[in-house]
Amino acid sequence: MSDKADAPKKSQVVSGLQDIVITQQDICYIDGEKGRVIYRGYDIADLAHNATFEEVCYLLWHGDLPNQTQLDELREQLTAAMMLPSELLLILRALPTNAEPMRVLETGVAVLGMIDPEANDDAHASDMLKALRLTAQLTCITTAWHRIREGKYPILPVPEKTFAYNFLYMLFGEAPDAYAVDTLNVALILHADHELNASTFAARVTAATLSDMHSAVISAIGTLKGPLHGGANQAVMEMLEEIGTPENVEPWLEDFLAQKKKVMGFGHRVYRTKDPRAVVLEEMSEELGKRSGQTKWYEMSRRLETAFQPKVAAKGIYPNVDFYSASAYHVMGIPHDLFTPIFACSRIAGWSAHLLEQYADNRLIRPTSEYTGATDLVWKPIEERS
Repeated sequence: MSDKADAPKKSQVVSGLQDIVITQQDICYIDGEKGRVIYRGYDIADLAHNATFEEVCYLLWHGDLPNQTQLDELREQLTAAMMLPSELLLILRALPTNAEPMRVLETGVAVLGMIDPEANDDAHASDMLKALRLTAQLTCITTAWHRIREGKYPILPVPEKTFAYNFLYMLFGEAPDAYAVDTLNVALILHADHELNASTFAARVTAATLSDMHSAVISAIGTLKGPLHGGANQAVMEMLEEIGTPENVEPWLEDFLAQKKKVMGFGHRVYRTKDPRAVVLEEMSEELGKRSGQTKWYEMSRRLETAFQPKVAAKGIYPNVDFYSASAYHVMGIPHDLFTPIFACSRIAGWSAHLLEQYADNRLIRPTSEYTGATDLVWKPIEERS
């Protein structure tokens, strides 16, 4: 008989590390009660209505907004970096065309880590360059892969255009609609960072071993891929397609809840009010629907929120950032399996900011656990085992 009584006891177990503080950082602050997100002191709503994604990248990396000269230089550097090495393009063309885009991103970043001449250089200046290059290259991998799987050639960005403009241009091969560019710019800003979310934490854990930035970003991409994190936006769109029409929302919801299934796009570990990012994207989803004549996706989302919210408000469950980003991306014509890669193309700004911080003041992240197994089992020869 085994005896667990002598097993060492640890302090209270906190499932999922909820509310456990493991570091100090000045990159992002979330007020879950008031529904606020702060990047380096700036409210995310203020940034979403006024900034470009490039300005937010600079803010996250350097701690302050750029002046015009600094912004022009960053835009030039990002555009110049929007070119994939020939070795990576050959590999992308060799992949099966049904490969998941998030797996392609993982593969692409791994290849870049083999090619980048500074991949293993841990100097701060080298890490800054890698942060910039990876921000440009994740977009290149995402857009190039989509064109390759459609039998088309990847295309280069347009100089002097914004990051959001070039993303859509490199994806579709034609000048994008101005409001679509504005919407994507806002979405990139809203997704750029979110404190110690699962993927950022995974990246910092990897970096804390003094592994390189490319490896840390691969850890983050694999974490973001999950449907309880970045993969939720694609799941929201699949849910809306299943509902079909605005009139079907209420009966669909009743049947869905009767099966005790999870309504995607609702709930967040931190927020006890509506996600402030969802508030901004809701407005843009509605306007995009009007401009394109595809209002039903926003209408379904709104009716679903209205029907579902009273049932779960007492539990502190509200729409999160994925709920309205899904319909916005769909109306823009973005393939559903690229929703989560777009999330990664934005969050790389925050991931790399946290990685720069981790490398600058590193300590190995090594939590402990409470052991619940036996401690006094005795070895038995194999012939004596049942």
